[in-house]
Amino acid sequence: MASVAVPAAAAPAKNRDRFRFLTGAAGLTAPLALLLIVAVLAQQAWPAMTKFSWPFLVGREWDPVHIHFGALPYIYSTVVSSALALLVAVPVGIGVAIFLAEPGQAGVRGAIGIGVELLAAVPSVVYGLWALFVMGPWVFKNLETPISDRLGWIPIFAGPPRSAAMFTAGLILAVMILPTLASISRDVIRAVPGGLREASVALGATWWETTWRVILPAARAGIIGAVVLALGRALGETIAVTMTIGNRNQISASLFEPAYSLAAVIANEFTEATGPLHSAALVELGLVLIAVTLTVNLLALGLLRLSGLAARPA
Repeated sequence: MASVAVPAAAAPAKNRDRFRFLTGAAGLTAPLALLLIVAVLAQQAWPAMTKFSWPFLVGREWDPVHIHFGALPYIYSTVVSSALALLVAVPVGIGVAIFLAEPGQAGVRGAIGIGVELLAAVPSVVYGLWALFVMGPWVFKNLETPISDRLGWIPIFAGPPRSAAMFTAGLILAVMILPTLASISRDVIRAVPGGLREASVALGATWWETTWRVILPAARAGIIGAVVLALGRALGETIAVTMTIGNRNQISASLFEPAYSLAAVIANEFTEATGPLHSAALVELGLVLIAVTLTVNLLALGLLRLSGLAARPA
């Protein structure tokens, strides 16, 4: 009886299908995990969501005794402290990335690069302690006090300076997100084809002109991605911010006033919640934090797509 030969291409095709299935399943893991987290948090926060509804997002009062909960001061403080961190960290991080990505002096650049990456491994509580005992007093004496004396008439610098305030929290967040921003931006700049740099130099452009007009535009999409990742960490940072922001429930235009972030109030009050609604309101703050982070990431992705820089499927 004659046997039927299996085509040689059948086995590789089957392996490819299996590989696609496995990679597709792995790709679904992250969004499914996020959906599961949101579902569990929504279930726990449901009592507060049904009782307070939308006024929870715009209310300013947080009173567990009288069961009044408003998240607006926490949302404001989280967004402003993260924006301040980006304002400080982005120019410094991109400058460090440009320096590290340049050829030559491999020993010096390698040592600095390792030092920058090691900063990412420092625990948040260590950053918080350093900010509390070292950076905070220094900033109070050498930055906040002189700025308040000379520019106190400007609303963002009004009021007496304090070592624990929005300004200090923003600075420590900038230090914490700097390694992420610098490391990813360095790798992106290094990935720019060398021919672009060589062509620019051949046309007579200086190093600065080449970097500003050729290298950075070519690496713009990746750098924006690095900024978004750094912003995600800043929005969700807990311990260091709790130790430096002052933990006062208020909305103030001044950066020298104490504030209270979403992550900080959850960390401070969750284990001491006075009742079921208090616990549910804190869980709802967690949902709000997820929503803020997702909104920022979606806005960044939208900007990338509008500028034609987002990755598109082939």
